[in-house]
Amino acid sequence: MINRLLKEIQKKNAPIVVGLDPTMKFIPEHIKQKAFSVYGETLQGAGEAIWQFNKGIVDAVYELVPAVKPQIAMYEQFGIEGLIAYKKTIDYCKSKGLVVIGDIKRGDIGSTSTAYAIGHLGKVQIGSETYAPFDEDFATVNPYLGTDGVKPFIDVCREEKKGIFVLVKTSNPSSGEFQDRLIADADNRPLYEIVGRQVDEWGKDCMGENYSYVGAVVGATYPEMGKVLRSLMPKTLILVPGYGAQGGKGADLVHFFNEDGLGAIVNSSRGIIAAYQNDKYKDTYSPVNYADAARAAVIDMKEDLAAALGNN
Repeated sequence: MINRLLKEIQKKNAPIVVGLDPTMKFIPEHIKQKAFSVYGETLQGAGEAIWQFNKGIVDAVYELVPAVKPQIAMYEQFGIEGLIAYKKTIDYCKSKGLVVIGDIKRGDIGSTSTAYAIGHLGKVQIGSETYAPFDEDFATVNPYLGTDGVKPFIDVCREEKKGIFVLVKTSNPSSGEFQDRLIADADNRPLYEIVGRQVDEWGKDCMGENYSYVGAVVGATYPEMGKVLRSLMPKTLILVPGYGAQGGKGADLVHFFNEDGLGAIVNSSRGIIAAYQNDKYKDTYSPVNYADAARAAVIDMKEDLAAALGNN
């Protein structure tokens, strides 16, 4: 799957992943009202509205980008109906040829971690039959329980030819409370460097053609740290959240990439899916045309990254 993702990035000249992180405030009224007219103002109505909203976004952008990243918490808040929308979104995205990164941030130990890995990336045995429950292509993984929490995901990835992105340096403002702490028995290196080195080690035994299928999450909001981590993880694909709404821009991201022009894929979530609410687009695109605004935001992002990387 890592080989396919990289080929799609090159084919579409777009190291971009669209974060499908819907909230009710992002969904235009006409979509909500149509769903509520059938299912009422219920969890089922919310799930239907989310699904229809996502479908519109995907139809508008699937030809432009290689991948999408649904954040499972945005669906879980609506219970089972939200998870049904999550699964329908995954299946629809895959039918459009998109690579799906499940942003699940799971991390546990032993049989629990194995169950998470099977549920999202693998297959579960039921009698004589096997099923792929969620069937994402990649998943985000929290490494802070150590190798015990990550190895089950790697094992399933080997079986299914899929991949993971391990949290190394996240984009949120308080990430430094732990991730930037200097570790005395590691020559006073920050924790995120230690995790990055471990990701590189895990990845050495899990190589695709040029990159490992053990990737890393490094926030766009910390470009200098991204530069250090790029050098520590030369064969690691870096998933870069924090572009756009969180303040990251193309010029900040050059050092996340390798000299081959690859090595990173940049996520934008609300900057794309809620673009019609952004001052830049709202005078041109009404809520009814929210998907067209999302497409325009993707095109602008592609141009910004291309200019920064010298590819335009």
